[in-house]
Amino acid sequence: MATPGAGTPPPTRPPQSAPQPQRGPAQGRQGGPPGAAGPQQASGGFRTALGGLTTRGRSFVAAGVAAGICAYVLGQPDLLRVGLLLAILPLVCVAVLYRTRYRVAGSRRLAPSRVPAMSESRVHLRVDNVSRIPTGLLMLQDRVPYVLGPRPRFVLDRVEPGGHREVSYRVRSDLRGRYPLGPLQLRLTDPFGMCELTRSFSAFDTLTVVPRVEALPPVRLAGEANGYGESRTRALAFAGEDDVIPRGYRHGDDLRRVHWRSTAKYGELMVRREEQPHRARCTVLLDTRRSAYYGAGPDSAFEWAVSAAASVSTHMLERGFAVRLLTDTGSSVPGPEGTGGYVGDSSDMAGVLLDTLAVVDHSDDLAQSPGSGSGPDAAHSDGLSRAYEVLRSSHEGLLVAFLGDLDEEQAANVGRMRQRAGGAVAFVLDSDDWTAREPGARSEPPAEHGARETGAADDDTPTPLRMLREAGWTVLSVRAGDSLPELWQRADRYRSREEQQEAGATT
Repeated sequence: MATPGAGTPPPTRPPQSAPQPQRGPAQGRQGGPPGAAGPQQASGGFRTALGGLTTRGRSFVAAGVAAGICAYVLGQPDLLRVGLLLAILPLVCVAVLYRTRYRVAGSRRLAPSRVPAMSESRVHLRVDNVSRIPTGLLMLQDRVPYVLGPRPRFVLDRVEPGGHREVSYRVRSDLRGRYPLGPLQLRLTDPFGMCELTRSFSAFDTLTVVPRVEALPPVRLAGEANGYGESRTRALAFAGEDDVIPRGYRHGDDLRRVHWRSTAKYGELMVRREEQPHRARCTVLLDTRRSAYYGAGPDSAFEWAVSAAASVSTHMLERGFAVRLLTDTGSSVPGPEGTGGYVGDSSDMAGVLLDTLAVVDHSDDLAQSPGSGSGPDAAHSDGLSRAYEVLRSSHEGLLVAFLGDLDEEQAANVGRMRQRAGGAVAFVLDSDDWTAREPGARSEPPAEHGARETGAADDDTPTPLRMLREAGWTVLSVRAGDSLPELWQRADRYRSREEQQEAGATT
């Protein structure tokens, strides 16, 4: 499934000129003439440029000095001229190359800048010669984190005045996160190969590797019917214009919607409210406690939970839901001001959620020791209670939770969350199974595994899972190699069976 916003390349960053070498004099404004430097700064920069002499350049200087000494000893003025030519030529090359600072510009473009894990992104580099003299050979090097691949290096031919060269390379990461690219480095050489200078650009870009998103089948879980479907819109006024509910005028409102009676009453410009979309709400709860998961890497249980949370969030946004991402620490996206639901473009909101999940990490939940009270360690020991405090202040339509290992106290906190939701589905990851077996392996017959997944109440069901089912949750145990689309359909079938049982008990 394509990641929202991943197919649109970002605008090209304006070209940035290469600054002085890091050990050089004070830099001027990028893209313009160099700033004024004092004598000590200028001499220090030139000494730095002299340090860029190649073996050929040093050999010419040594030969010129040797020829000058021989000319003085032997009294040969012609040999002195040759020595001066040999010694001055590398120095002239150093001076010319040193004066070409700020004359080479570069830019970088990522296509795309947001990419799912285990997918590739292409980086386009462009180097422009903005000087009036051609360049020699250029070695272009871009700094790349090791997780994205080897550091790319390119050798560019002579660039004519006003010309440019474009190269590209690919990066790929199996781990989500944000990775800086750059700064770009250029190694400049003169036409004679006497001197080489390394210039570093100041600009860098960021590649965002988001979790992989799987396409989920359309199902109807409990809690979706609230404000969704045919009742998706509602009118705020039913009894005519006198009962209309006005609001203050905002920039961009149509003047034809101005409600003059309310304007005269309140003394400020008021407009009529039109029919507002009433969107169903869905909260995706992600358990990030470090003690709830075991293992690391792209195939770990925690990474599966992050990818599943991204898939469910994107799926519900596509179906028109107002989606909120909540973690066990109590932090939510959108924030407190967006608790009522996100009313913007769903593709933009999907990008915000994916960017958040790209950098989400374990929370440091420390085990609370007896008598710890309200000390510093107790602030991190309340498990999932902070998420419950966020949910208790509002009513959620659908609550989808991805949980790690639970004890009875944490299961009780999660069970109370069911009271604030129209429907609740929990995917509980069996960490022991993830660490004991390779992905895709099965140690139980399919029938027994299916009975456990459908929530059959037997003696082998762990106590926390039984507590969640008794609280009204639809609980599915997730094992290594399980497919999220299959679990999504299984949750729908199990929930439908529960509704039929409740209807039969009522009649």
